[in-house]
Amino acid sequence: MQCEMCGETIRGAPKLVRVEGAEMQVCSKCERFGTAVQQVRRTDLVRPSVPRQGSPRAPSAAPSQYRKRDMFDFIEGDVVDDYHERIRHARMEKGLSQKDLAMQMKEKEHLIQKIENHDLIPEENVRKKLEKVLGIRLIDAPETEVEKKVPGSLAPTLGDLTIIRKAKK
Repeated sequence: MQCEMCGETIRGAPKLVRVEGAEMQVCSKCERFGTAVQQVRRTDLVRPSVPRQGSPRAPSAAPSQYRKRDMFDFIEGDVVDDYHERIRHARMEKGLSQKDLAMQMKEKEHLIQKIENHDLIPEENVRKKLEKVLGIRLIDAPETEVEKKVPGSLAPTLGDLTIIRKAKK
């Protein structure tokens, strides 16, 4: 488990502290930045079932698969810098007004105005609606498996050099 404040791996039991109103599980080093909160039994983590004695059944998955997911696990990529231009251009190509687009997306017209004026970056659910209605892509991520596997220019590391020297001998 990682400390929710510094990101280091927690050795031993995590400490539950309240920092500026947020309850966090932290390591012993970061414990001093908050006030200790009484430990409550957490029910949001799934535990594997423990087989009874004499039962041939064992847990089917390793405990490492039972980690709590955070918001970064769901993010597909970064929103492109020129998202407002892409949205405006696609909307005008389809002949839609901001009000028409908002009605198709079931959102408010003011939200579309703010996004097109570059005052607001669309949230995940709004971004997906925009992409679907306008037929555009607003994420700066590779679209296909081939694009994902394109190797970059990498310099050899110290480990690579030791492998090369062993091969020469």
